[in-house]
Amino acid sequence: MDHDTPVRDAAERLGLRPLTARSIVLSTLLGHHPPRLPARALVRVGELFGVAEGTVRVALSRMVAAGDLQLGEGTYGLTARLLERQARQDESRAPRTRRWDGAWEIAVVTAEARPAAERTALRQAMAELRLAELREGTWLRPANLERTRPAVAARQCTWLTGAPDGDPAELVRGLWDLDGWAARARALLAALSDATSPAGRFTVSAAVLRHLLADPLLPDALLPAGWPGAELRSRYDAFEAELRDLLRQYVTPGSAA
Repeated sequence: MDHDTPVRDAAERLGLRPLTARSIVLSTLLGHHPPRLPARALVRVGELFGVAEGTVRVALSRMVAAGDLQLGEGTYGLTARLLERQARQDESRAPRTRRWDGAWEIAVVTAEARPAAERTALRQAMAELRLAELREGTWLRPANLERTRPAVAARQCTWLTGAPDGDPAELVRGLWDLDGWAARARALLAALSDATSPAGRFTVSAAVLRHLLADPLLPDALLPAGWPGAELRSRYDAFEAELRDLLRQYVTPGSAA
């Protein structure tokens, strides 16, 4: 059995997406701060996966043409849409929380005659705010997060503060699949432990970052015992440090060719 067999087995078991040249570039930039790198660094990451230099450079050109990347001063950086995605990912890794006093934030849709695009935009905004839908048009969560509500949410909803009459932990279990999230998190942690090659760790770490976006970021008092969120964040932070070390030799003036 070669060293990457456990990683391939975990990837199949977890349904991890195979990394294309495009996804390698995006995952690298989304996990890098600032999200701008010379072509040489991105080519090097592609080589870790056996992706030829020419394939990576073609992907870079296509991504610039598609508006995913912008080229400037010999480096490739994320465009505004993807910068927003990186900001959401950063928030999922280091959430801005406040002491929870038992209050819940509640959003009730009160706008009328909403076109489909508005309804879709609101649903996306609520997901990014980490609210759960109790019933159609009513969203809520414990009020323990500090973040700005986007205009679409303020425009379509009336916002209230309240608290459930019953057990809030029971309500939480009905709103989020906490057992499912924790089980996948533990499987990803095990896959990270099994991954020894840079390519294997990169593949699993990209999945970790996506999974953190689905963490409801609940108060500790409402989480099941042994919740793996903090450990998953810590392990991703360690991977990001490894990636920075790997890229440092390729991120120097004049290295973009």
